[in-house]
Amino acid sequence: MRRPDQQTTTRPTTDPAPGTGTGADAPADTAPDGAGEQGHRPAGTGPAAQGHPARDTGDLTTEAVLAPYLRGQAADFLRSLRLHHEHSAPAESGGHDAAAATRALRRAARRISGSLHTFRAALDPHWADQLRAELAWLSGVLAREHAYANRLTRLVEALHQLSGPALPAARGARAAGESAASDAQGRAALGVGAARAGALLERRLTLARTRSHSAALQALGSSRFHAVADAVALLASDVPLAPGTTGRTAEALLEPAERAEQRLLAAVAALPPSDSEPYNEAQDAAWHQARLLLRLHRYAHEVVLGAAAPSLASCGHALDLHRDAVEAAAAAAAAARTPRIAPATAYALGVLHADQRHEVEAARAVFRETWPYATALTAP
Repeated sequence: MRRPDQQTTTRPTTDPAPGTGTGADAPADTAPDGAGEQGHRPAGTGPAAQGHPARDTGDLTTEAVLAPYLRGQAADFLRSLRLHHEHSAPAESGGHDAAAATRALRRAARRISGSLHTFRAALDPHWADQLRAELAWLSGVLAREHAYANRLTRLVEALHQLSGPALPAARGARAAGESAASDAQGRAALGVGAARAGALLERRLTLARTRSHSAALQALGSSRFHAVADAVALLASDVPLAPGTTGRTAEALLEPAERAEQRLLAAVAALPPSDSEPYNEAQDAAWHQARLLLRLHRYAHEVVLGAAAPSLASCGHALDLHRDAVEAAAAAAAAARTPRIAPATAYALGVLHADQRHEVEAARAVFRETWPYATALTAP
């Protein structure tokens, strides 16, 4: 694992296959093993190169590092589940506390699932694959209600900012007055449809949120979920390791972590250049894949080094905003396809879609600015 500011003289040449999940908090275990892997280890890698205290390489074993990490995340999962049950009953602050417990539950599920993917070779593979798939299902189900609520808030606020109050008539030169009048007319036309567009989006997304809430409650009461909870409870006390991994050297953890890093670098290197065609929605999948691979890299960093990589926080946040803007733009476009809506409503939704695509481009720019590795962000 290299330093964020380390210069690289080689570029990963194998692009990872696109991930299948692009929804909110989609499972982070869609990257294939070995994609983008280099046949050498970059110089200056390892725990000491990350700016964190280095572990003794003799301590980098599955028993000393990976097993305690998984047990800790399993304990967090069970603790969050207990809090969720306690705060699910109607109460003044129950809704907020239940939502916080759900986020913590998803957080632990994502980390367990991601670690099972990256360090699969050090674990019982059948057990790891099965539990990872079930945790991905659970995380996806629990994420949808939160995603729809945030999407509605984002779109309604964007509509308000885009329509706003009518612009006052300009004073002074005739040209300036004509320009201001034209802007005011455009703003007024947008304002006519903005209220109806907001109401349409609220109906659509509130319905989707309600259905997601019901689906989450049904999932949490299902036998499938109870089986997942039982499996995580067993993980909190016993981590099934692969035969022959006991007492293995640091490579048992460092090599999988570096493969996760190389897959990320390959995905970032293959991202479209900054001067590519705007509003190209076909490019979104590559950015979603980079987000998923960045998550896997961050979790591997936590396992090997015992702490998150602070230099990756900003670019990770940018990719989260990118996903939110992509999905908000898609929601605006879907609403615009509603049969028999008024032209003013369709116009407002079209402006909203364009605004969110601009937000997509802005998030991509922030990612490029905050990406900490000295690796080119465009493919050759």
